[in-house]
Amino acid sequence: MKKPFVTMAVLAAFFALPAAAAPISLADLSAYFAGIRTAEAPFTQYNADGTEVTGRLFMHRPGRARFEYDNSDVLVVVGGGQVAIFEDLTDAQPLQYPLSVTPLDLILGRNVSLATSDLVVDHREAEDGTTRVVARDQDRPEAGELTLVFADAPVRLVQWMTRNEYGETVVVALGDFIFGQDYSNFLFSPTFEAEQRSR
Repeated sequence: MKKPFVTMAVLAAFFALPAAAAPISLADLSAYFAGIRTAEAPFTQYNADGTEVTGRLFMHRPGRARFEYDNSDVLVVVGGGQVAIFEDLTDAQPLQYPLSVTPLDLILGRNVSLATSDLVVDHREAEDGTTRVVARDQDRPEAGELTLVFADAPVRLVQWMTRNEYGETVVVALGDFIFGQDYSNFLFSPTFEAEQRSR
């Protein structure tokens, strides 16, 4: 008689457990990005070496962004299909990479479709209730891995993490976004920035 009792008790306990919450759907996350034209937010960047820097992010979708760092001459300008990293105020020849080979392309692309992207390798709800989307180009491991972290109600991007092929991780925590501002195109022009610095 004990065996049926134990079985029923286990089943009762199982059905009493709360169902695991579903992550925000990839379709809803894609719609979130598609709805952004311009946005800006403060950020805190936690580097792999333990250092911490702050700054402000400006976005103008599709394809444009700017990272201004506080108390630093480093500037990152994304535009014209390029990511340009200026290391100081006189740097007229920045390091440049095609946007298409960087993690930023996933959120700055003209048509964001996370559900059909070959780069998305994981999509889940974390223990803290956030939704996490992991992207990786499995044919190019040297490009590293990007994890996007979203909060719900309303849907918003709150953090991302990049990990390079050596396992070094950089975390960027985002503050509250301001949407709908008008920005000059020069703000997102690596060429214009380089010309200004060469004067």
